Amino acid sequence: MPEGARECAMPEGDTVWWTARRLHAALAGRRLVAASLRVPQHATADLAGRMGYEVRSRGKHLLTRLEPDLTLHTHLGMDGSWRLRRPDARWPSAREPVRAILQTEGTLAIGRRLARVDLVPTAREDELVGHLGPDLLGPDWDPAEAVRRLSTRPERTIGEALLDQRNLAGIGNLYRSEVLFVRGLHPTVPVGDAGSSDDLRALVELAQRMLALNREHPEQATTGDLRPGRRHYVYRRERRPCLRCGTPVRRLELAGRSAYWCPSCQPRPRETRD
Repeated sequence: MPEGARECAMPEGDTVWWTARRLHAALAGRRLVAASLRVPQHATADLAGRMGYEVRSRGKHLLTRLEPDLTLHTHLGMDGSWRLRRPDARWPSAREPVRAILQTEGTLAIGRRLARVDLVPTAREDELVGHLGPDLLGPDWDPAEAVRRLSTRPERTIGEALLDQRNLAGIGNLYRSEVLFVRGLHPTVPVGDAGSSDDLRALVELAQRMLALNREHPEQATTGDLRPGRRHYVYRRERRPCLRCGTPVRRLELAGRSAYWCPSCQPRPRETRD
């Protein structure tokens, strides 16, 4: 990523969209003078001479399309990034955690710690991203379809369902915690108990607005306050006071990931029934 890149535990849809826009500006309409894919299955791929024509995000996935018919698919995983450097910058050594390098006459794009690197014909992109649900920041965004997919497993917790990219693509830990706080839902509430279809639609539309508001700048804020320590309602605020009621925020593990919640603003399902 260029200067001002985001720092987060795992890149979310708005960060990937932000990365795609910068890669598109650097690569679209420019010919590769050199390239290296440092993964066994594509180590001998020769991309030099190909023209970049588009970089797009699909949920948390990046699709770098090269003329005439190739797509470089990358996934940032937990801590991956793309960084842009001057073309005369030193190439990273083989010992560095770099898995992809694309160079034009004007830019050196370096993909570090990428979780996935695939090179496929553009016509076969769906084999890699076709399983994803509606993209919160994509032209295919369809809140009704997102609600339909969420509702297919009403027994599943809402916290797990929101992270399942097959339901809707782009939400990670940060937005899961924040959207559930704003809607007053505990992460372990079953989808079937999270309200009506209209309530679920309001939930996913709120998530879409949150990502859309943050995609244009490095800071990720859900409170509207960019001051340090005030950007999020509950995310990474364990044991710190809830910004709404002052109750210490708690954290739980859900499907192997941390979920943050306020005991007063988001009572547990059992407490709600009581």
